[in-house]
Amino acid sequence: MNRETGSLLFNMSKVGTFRLGGTLIGTNAFRLMEGELGLTLPRDGVENTGDIDIAQFERLSLVLEDEVQPSLAETFTALKFDPVEALDTNSVWRWRQAKSGTLVEFLTPSFEENEGIKALPALGVKARALHHLNYLIADPIPAAALYREGVLVQIPRPERFAIHKLIVTELRRDGATSDKSYKDRQQAKWLIENMAEDRPMDVWEAYQDARSRGPKWRDRIARSLDRIPSLQQVLEDCGG
Repeated sequence: MNRETGSLLFNMSKVGTFRLGGTLIGTNAFRLMEGELGLTLPRDGVENTGDIDIAQFERLSLVLEDEVQPSLAETFTALKFDPVEALDTNSVWRWRQAKSGTLVEFLTPSFEENEGIKALPALGVKARALHHLNYLIADPIPAAALYREGVLVQIPRPERFAIHKLIVTELRRDGATSDKSYKDRQQAKWLIENMAEDRPMDVWEAYQDARSRGPKWRDRIARSLDRIPSLQQVLEDCGG
């Protein structure tokens, strides 16, 4: 983990971001799955993207009678992050550090047809609402980031992370054949193939859970698997 990412996670943890339900997602979460899996991640697909994505359930944020102290806005200002202005100046959900280019984004599951901007009171920020995110961040697990004395965060379960990647790769704005989509599929493939060896039921249950959520979910997973034909059989074998 580079210094910029470690410093940011350390300071976010110190004010209570992860204690209050914030979940680190994206490639930085993938990089922290080594400890959970007892494996060394491949070099391909784990390059630092410069993005740090934090997700939280809006409903959880509303019912918690607690909040980060001091505010994340103060924390970001101290670390020389500036808000990335949105069309609505009251709906800022991203901050960027000019020196490093690091971008922090806050996200939350969308349970409505449209994906908009929601408030996360416990974290004191706004967040972009996205479909399928509720599946990813359900039942997260703890993970330790190696920076200073260590930073305790929480990340998605690796089996859910993998299946979610198969879904979102088909939804990327830059297309399902882009470099980012390719990286999504490679991360999913690596996780599924390795977990199939000693945790096949975890993979199978996550796969079946996603498929049970409707025809659109099944279609997106199927289209991803068409691009990785060998993975379909691995998934079927996980179910015995």
